[in-house]
Amino acid sequence: MRKFVAGLISLLVLSACATREPVIKGQPSRELSTPYTLKTGGFMPPLQRGVTLNHAELWFNFDFERNVLFGISELTLDSNRPKRTLSVDLDTRFKVEQVWINGSPVPLGNVKNPDGQLLITPQNAVAFPLKLKIQYFGRPRTPSNPPWEGGVLWDKTAEGQPWVVTTVQSEGCDLFWPCIDQPSGEPQQLDVHITVPKNLMAISNGTLQKTTQQKSAHTFHWHSDTPINTYGVALNIAPYKRLSTQFKSAFGNQYPLTYYYLPSADSDSKQAQTLLDELPEMLRFFEQYIGPYPFANDKVGIVQTPYLGMEHQTINAYGNQYKKDGYGFDWLMQHELAHEWFGNQLTTTNWDHMWLHEGLATYMQPAFAQYLHGDVAYFAYLNKIRTQLNNKYPLVSGRIKAEKEVYSKDKGPGLDLYYKGAWVMHTLRYYIGDEAFFAAVQELVYGQSDPTPGNITPRHANTKDFIALVNKHADKDLNWFFETYLYQAALPELTQERTASTLTLSWKTSAESQFTMPVQISINGSLQTLSMQQPTTLSVSALDTVIIDPHSRVLRYQPRFEELKKYQKKAKTK
Repeated sequence: MRKFVAGLISLLVLSACATREPVIKGQPSRELSTPYTLKTGGFMPPLQRGVTLNHAELWFNFDFERNVLFGISELTLDSNRPKRTLSVDLDTRFKVEQVWINGSPVPLGNVKNPDGQLLITPQNAVAFPLKLKIQYFGRPRTPSNPPWEGGVLWDKTAEGQPWVVTTVQSEGCDLFWPCIDQPSGEPQQLDVHITVPKNLMAISNGTLQKTTQQKSAHTFHWHSDTPINTYGVALNIAPYKRLSTQFKSAFGNQYPLTYYYLPSADSDSKQAQTLLDELPEMLRFFEQYIGPYPFANDKVGIVQTPYLGMEHQTINAYGNQYKKDGYGFDWLMQHELAHEWFGNQLTTTNWDHMWLHEGLATYMQPAFAQYLHGDVAYFAYLNKIRTQLNNKYPLVSGRIKAEKEVYSKDKGPGLDLYYKGAWVMHTLRYYIGDEAFFAAVQELVYGQSDPTPGNITPRHANTKDFIALVNKHADKDLNWFFETYLYQAALPELTQERTASTLTLSWKTSAESQFTMPVQISINGSLQTLSMQQPTTLSVSALDTVIIDPHSRVLRYQPRFEELKKYQKKAKTK
């Protein structure tokens, strides 16, 4: 038996099905998630093409002892063309108990889920838009290594209370709710209803509309009018405490900053307050360099999780245990907050362009260190992440890809999305200048050059969009720059041939177009900039001290980093 009863009329069905032993039997449910379910993004099934999700209304209830999720999802779908069969994604671990279209039940014989693509064929033709309601329950996938593996994590607090959270970026939203598991599948509006025992809080995206009290439980209703990433929809359940303050933006609006945390001692509350106190300076930085916070109508939300972190829209997961780095701020919170702009406001059209999310978010860390402490911190941060580059796969392949193809170091760029992406941004910034660089980034993020609160909405864009904006704001053709840095795996190499009286420099790349990155050079402390339109020979003696790129502005192949990686690998083996 379950420990509580959902009192809302909308949840009565959940209460009825909860009295049975929640063992999933028969087809199409399975004990393990299928390869289709464990893939997010990639090629879209034909039945889902042209379908938009206007509104997702989700109800959740739980059996915490047996790790069972009970759900009802009502999806308002629209399409640019009629479809005889409807398709959404849902893990085969769940048993689908009933489906309705516009309030009319669909015979279960017309509902199939052979591989994680839920196929619904109504008896009669239906017209769009329509409401698809799905009642389901089951034991969702449990991640063994969150957030790098996705699912519903059933944990306990230090006091033994339930601590249940979701993280699904790696495998997709279909791990716990029926969705269109593609970047284009964003719900345009979201309502989430979560019923939990009265000693727990249920935290999700958007704003808390109301808390409905029942005898032994209560239901939290969260709402957002803003389009939201499919993997950004998140559930967080625990005996949380709440800290909140108001932030006055440079743009004149105000919005709440809220942190939900687990206090097990007085020191935890003090650390929680210290973390919350870091947020205003971070927000001022992003507002100054990028633009207004995109979700001011909801909140800036942080919630403590038993895993490291994830950029869930307006309720970022945080599990960094209040660690500060050597630059005076919590790097994890700053990185996830950056994704509110690069990932949630700006969402790439497919996973092949994820370097825009991760590269820009990662670059904001040395940029924030520079904002706080100046150039020494900036370049020290960049040097630290420069040692992590692999350069085995290009940042962008030019093909539609699933998430695991991009984040895997064995199939795609992996961590280069973060570190190489950040260095590409650094090199670009110092080549075209701050004004052009930040103008291009801002227009990429907002789709306009003058974003203000109230006139922005999340958007989709890709690498070609960014290149076009850089060319526009720099007023020059930089396709040669991106062809080398994005579409080639190997870094450009500045070859050096030195004789007793000369030094000859030339660029070597695997790209077809000529790489013409100017390079600054220091000869005995005297600086000059070489255009590098062609191989360049300088007069130098054997006693002259020559430093190539003394201000570290250009991402290029450098043997010292390769030697360091070999040394580290050898030391690790020993």
